[in-house]
Amino acid sequence: TQVGYKIEVVSRPLGSVGFVKQPQRYVVERTFAWLGRYRRHSRDYERYTQSSEAMIKISSIHRMLRLLKPDPLKQPVPFKYRELQGNVTG
Repeated sequence: TQVGYKIEVVSRPLGSVGFVKQPQRYVVERTFAWLGRYRRHSRDYERYTQSSEAMIKISSIHRMLRLLKPDPLKQPVPFKYRELQGNVTG
């Protein structure tokens, strides 16, 4: 390839049934989720691919900087289960 990346498609192991954890899939899915939080990545706003690539790099740098120096005034939101509506039996 031109930029030195090698793409490898990982398939399910033969004879596997149900969910099987893939080695690097979580890392890739998590990264896509982080990048998807930026509005400019939600649609194809950019005219040129170089602009889109630059925005992904800027978003990644922003994410890394926030991890290195978190905002002390921003309180983490505690996890809360969604309340069920109505009477649930079962």
